[in-house]
Amino acid sequence: MTETLIKNADIVLTMDDARSELKGADVLIRDGVIAEIGQGLETQGVTVHAKGRIVTPGLVNTHHHLYQTLTRAVPGAQDALLFGWLQRLYPIWSRFGPEEMFISAQVGLAELALSGCTLTSDHLYLYPNGSRLDDTIAAAQQVGLRFHATRGAMSIGESDGGLPPDALVEDEKAILEDSIRVIDAFHDPNPGAMVRVGVAPCSPFSVSRDLMRDAAILARDKGVMMHTHLAENDEDIAYSLEKFGCRPGQYAEDLGWTGDDVWHAHCVKLDGQEIDLFARSRTGVAHCPCSNCRLGSGIAPVREMRDAGVNVGLGVDGSASNDIGNLIGEARQTLLLQRVKNGADAMSAREALEIATRGGAQVLGRDDCGQIAVGKRADIAIWDAQTVENAGSWDPAAMVLAGPQKVRDLFVEGRQIVADGQLATIDLGATIRRQNDLAQRLAN
Repeated sequence: MTETLIKNADIVLTMDDARSELKGADVLIRDGVIAEIGQGLETQGVTVHAKGRIVTPGLVNTHHHLYQTLTRAVPGAQDALLFGWLQRLYPIWSRFGPEEMFISAQVGLAELALSGCTLTSDHLYLYPNGSRLDDTIAAAQQVGLRFHATRGAMSIGESDGGLPPDALVEDEKAILEDSIRVIDAFHDPNPGAMVRVGVAPCSPFSVSRDLMRDAAILARDKGVMMHTHLAENDEDIAYSLEKFGCRPGQYAEDLGWTGDDVWHAHCVKLDGQEIDLFARSRTGVAHCPCSNCRLGSGIAPVREMRDAGVNVGLGVDGSASNDIGNLIGEARQTLLLQRVKNGADAMSAREALEIATRGGAQVLGRDDCGQIAVGKRADIAIWDAQTVENAGSWDPAAMVLAGPQKVRDLFVEGRQIVADGQLATIDLGATIRRQNDLAQRLAN
């Protein structure tokens, strides 16, 4: 039996069913699970003193492309809309191999951890030069984050009217076969799972209708979740209307891509009928505010989705379209954009933090994560309330407004991943140096 006691936190923002906020509280972790919450708790194990600290559930990232941390701020892609941005980057990504996938994933996961994230999904939809989903799973196992890997795919290349170059698309039969392989090898359906696998054709403009339909059948046969991009910007809507004769929501419903085992990234351009469809079907949404701003895609109707009952989580998206992978920053951006769109009372700091924690866990089907409550997994972030950006704050619980922006300590399944602001699981300095060498080689 292993125990860790988080002792005497200034405030614990539990995100439990009552949304309890506990002052001067202790949290006892036993064998990866939250065993007790209260005051005056004791342990024979490790004690982490949390006076002057804010304790929250670990943040949950519902959409990422970890491989893109090797292509931040690429000239020619910095100022492009989605389709032009992709066309600039596809040839660069086609030169990746297994090491690029592994190192870029480690860097992206480390960046997430330092921003308070304990659980992340990843959407890997291209596999050049022998790359496999296994490369990113190995990176997550070393860094120590809870990981939902999705086996993405592209099958419609330029010669067939798609957007990606032919060199980056795969045969659809091979895609389905490899999806079965990685699910059988890595997916853990049990509570407390550290790795789960999903099925995730890239987007309606890079795969066929048949693959979308077959992927849904496969996922439900295997009992895994489904993920794709949807309704990201005006170009996306125009493509759907031209090629499919319907809006993205109808396209998704017709092919079996709605339900509580499905979540879609972006959904910036959902209309009222599509929002109602997602609410009725319990289809989830990964909201990526910074990426949507960076690509000029628009402001997603998060207020309308939440009010209708749609499950919404946050995503940093890839670092080629966001450049930064800071999940607490996404929570703040969510709040700001909804206020720009709907008024200053449209979203509170606490609601934004709830979306970043409990909301993301719901989207990913993890009722064992996303809150600090007895029996839940011990995925916990500890934030320093004595930092300069928080100095003078009258309400530390409103940390989305005033910071901090980086976590001090982070626990995943009770294991300490970040200690005193430093990653504790890998040699981050050496990893960053190798990442920069690989990026320079690609640039040359």
